[in-house]
Amino acid sequence: MPAKSGKNRKQRAGKLAYSTDAGRICLLCGKPKTLCSCHSTSKSSPPGDGIIRLLRERKGRKGKGVTLISGLELSEADMVTLAKKLKSGCGVGGTVKSGVIELQMADREKIKLLLEAAGFTVKIAGG
Repeated sequence: MPAKSGKNRKQRAGKLAYSTDAGRICLLCGKPKTLCSCHSTSKSSPPGDGIIRLLRERKGRKGKGVTLISGLELSEADMVTLAKKLKSGCGVGGTVKSGVIELQMADREKIKLLLEAAGFTVKIAGG
């Protein structure tokens, strides 16, 4: 069966895309993706807009409302410290999961005041 012709196919012809030793290989520079320094890797993690968003969610929690705090550009240790400060300030429980702080309360105004006092730009998102 003849190979498909196309710009991408011609550019990639003969270039290694994956190695069992190094993992994924950058098609532009030929280095492993972890060591790649070309512009394609910088696009994979776009910078945030600096606004922290407060979302109220009940889905999957048996009707109990929680507030999700997303958009934080903090390290994991700083996020845990901030979550502890917010939990004690609001008198509720919560956790940090994959870069999002979950607080077991639906009152987003109180959380907004605490975050703004800490110097963050906060926006209440959703209904």
